[in-house]
Amino acid sequence: MTLFASPTDFLATLSSLPEVDAEAIAAAAARQAQLTKPAGSLGRLEEIALFMAGWSGREIPALDHLQGIVFAGNHGVAARGVSAYPPEVTAQMVANFHQGGAAINALARACGAHLTIVPLDLHRPTQDITQAPAMSEEECLAALNAGAGAVDPRADLLFVGEMGIGNTTPAAALCARAFGGSGAEWAGRGTGLDAPGVARKVAVVDEALALHGADARDPFEALRRLGGREIAAMAGAIVAARGMRIPVLLDGFIACASIAPIAAAEPDITTHCMAAHCSAEGGHARLLAHLGLDPLLHLAMRLGEGSGAAVAAQLVRSALAAHAEMATFAQAQVAGPQLAGAL
Repeated sequence: MTLFASPTDFLATLSSLPEVDAEAIAAAAARQAQLTKPAGSLGRLEEIALFMAGWSGREIPALDHLQGIVFAGNHGVAARGVSAYPPEVTAQMVANFHQGGAAINALARACGAHLTIVPLDLHRPTQDITQAPAMSEEECLAALNAGAGAVDPRADLLFVGEMGIGNTTPAAALCARAFGGSGAEWAGRGTGLDAPGVARKVAVVDEALALHGADARDPFEALRRLGGREIAAMAGAIVAARGMRIPVLLDGFIACASIAPIAAAEPDITTHCMAAHCSAEGGHARLLAHLGLDPLLHLAMRLGEGSGAAVAAQLVRSALAAHAEMATFAQAQVAGPQLAGAL
């Protein structure tokens, strides 16, 4: 699937995205008011149901088809000692995904998600972002389209994840370019760096910003220069999902960073997104604040792979079950709420 024919086409798509169905939300809210519970007593579960109604266009939304996609890519900047693991782990973990042995496999099975694994030129790492743009224009477009093409149009809900040794470094650079700040404000421990490793990572992010900052002038150029194949693919999938009116559960720091340059230019991009969780990666809470998203969970997770989103998908299922299956006051022959003055 070639959704984005050129960088100009990608940028034009960002400014012409469909909006939420306000009538469906109103109908779902009217139903909520009649269910056998005090108004608002299910808290954020009620908000989730209304959110899903707005993007499905249905008063009673369903979650019949949940899709998870894990994109994998390798990074030239990994040679700078910014990860606790060697680059060959990316391909090894992709093999583990295919064999069903990773955390995301177990969590996807638990939440009933169909899991798609998309490796992206693992034999060809991106360029070191302190020395050159991560990708050429053609490579970045290919990654965006790989992400867009992996989205199943039948999906009722999508979550995306990633695997790529060293990828918290480009993620930190994308956040700093999008929302300001230095490497020290955005670079964290990633897969378990010690203090000297974090210091190297901070320096790498600052070098990349110094080299590319002025040229990363729009979302495409930011992703091309500072990102990676799997990061651009996540962005492509999230944008494509919006075009198909498929809501998205955002996973951790890297998944959210993939749309940071888009959100800086087009804040409305997050309208069809829910933040699954706030990860233990240092910059994630700050990033969520910039994106205007309140995470559903705080579980101190920092694995990536879409793992936090797979866990949060269970909450979405619970929210929709309550919304669809509860009886109304009339159906249950239960007295509804009364005005205080009438008591």
